[in-house]
Amino acid sequence: MNSSIPVSLNITAPSPKPQKEILILYWLILGIALVGLPGNGTVLWFLGVRMHKNAFYTYILHLALADFLFLCCQVMDSLLIIMEFLHPFSIDNPFYNFLITAEAFLYMVSLSILSTISAERCLSVLWPIWYRCHRHKHLSAIMCALIWALSLTLSIVKITSCLSNIDYSENIWCQIFTSLAAIWLLLLFLILCGSTLTLLLRVHSSQRLPMTRLYVTILLTVLVFMLCGLPCGITWIYVLGNEFLSKNYIPRYHVITVFLSCINSSANPIIYFFVGSFRQQRRQSFKLVLQRALQDTPDVGDSGCGLPQGTQAMPERSLV
Repeated sequence: MNSSIPVSLNITAPSPKPQKEILILYWLILGIALVGLPGNGTVLWFLGVRMHKNAFYTYILHLALADFLFLCCQVMDSLLIIMEFLHPFSIDNPFYNFLITAEAFLYMVSLSILSTISAERCLSVLWPIWYRCHRHKHLSAIMCALIWALSLTLSIVKITSCLSNIDYSENIWCQIFTSLAAIWLLLLFLILCGSTLTLLLRVHSSQRLPMTRLYVTILLTVLVFMLCGLPCGITWIYVLGNEFLSKNYIPRYHVITVFLSCINSSANPIIYFFVGSFRQQRRQSFKLVLQRALQDTPDVGDSGCGLPQGTQAMPERSLV
């Protein structure tokens, strides 16, 4: 999943035309976002309407929603930049600030959900009995609600504290909430990396834990995020507190990280399709392919006739 994130919100000077290299990158961002929207929309449709919801499906549903909304913001952002290059006009600064703040918010939601998926799956592997006995029935829904609420609150507080005309070096509250946002991102990165590495080592070292399709889906999703989604978050942390990341000046390396983040948000449906259809000899519906990608039991065979009994409607108290 992410986003063009400003630090200084006091933009008063007119915006010059973006450089041609940046314009090309925004054309690429627009194309990838338009490709990724149908994929995430399809996942939303099947998980939200057509399939039985369980613990892991709930996380994937909210992850697809965050990626879908993030790509929508990137489409609008790219169109604004491209139209300004072709026909220069004054873009309303409050709208642009709202747009890029929404992108930052959705990036944080995606990272939080992915970290939660990895951490909860790690707990289910390290302490399976405790996890089965003590996991709350609606933990997935509760965690997703908390993630959306916390990320939204942090984004709103951050933007309102930095909206004043006070210089950033003198705006104490803006500095405090900027630091909190950076610390929160770093914490999420550490949780994601630590839990994923622990999960990978545990599965590799234990013969009693078969490599199910669910494990492969989680590991591939995290790997793609590390390669494509993580650079954008690192850039955000690096530029927090500076005032150059605005509509007046867009660093090329930052646009590249946004481009990679769009790839990350568009790649998850492709991962589900690849894992779900791998080693299947006949064509299947996307619903069945998605179910197989989230399958937490070893494959019975490679005939492609269907999922093992009980996989298509896992109960909520099953392992994530």
